[in-house]
Formats: sequence, structure tokens, C-alpha cells
Amino acid sequence: MIGMNWMTLTAKAAEFEIGDYLPLLIPLILIQFGLMAYALVHILKHDHYKMGNRVVWIVVSCLFSIIGPILYIVLGKEEE
Repeated sequence: MIGMNWMTLTAKAAEFEIGDYLPLLIPLILIQFGLMAYALVHILKHDHYKMGNRVVWIVVSCLFSIIGPILYIVLGKEEE
């Protein structure tokens, strides 16, 4: 029984093709890089933040793909 489930799972994994998911992945990748670019440009242009410092926000924005820049916009970006 366990062997049968493993074989079924292996067969399903072999059917996976990246082309099937490209229409979903391309917009997500563009959003991710757009948010990261916006956050990094803003971080490098400004010296004052609501919380943290420049190094912390650069690391957070680069390491946590979509969440990092959103966290910076909500928690770190000082009102102009």
C-alpha cells in the first residue's frame, strides 16, 4: 500500500512542467523585484526611519522577498 502511494506520487511529480505555472509566476516575480527595487532606492536615499536603521532594512528587504519590502513600507518608511 505504501509503495503504491509512493509510485502514484512519483508519477504525479514527473508530470510537473514549469510552463504550466509561468502565467502565475511571471507577475509574482515582477511584483517581487518591483517592490524590492522601490524599497532599496527609498532606503538608500533617506537617512531616517520609523524603526531600525539602513542596514537592517536592506537585509530585510533583500532576504524576505515580497514580505520584506512591504514591512519596510509599513514599519520603516518615515512620512515625508
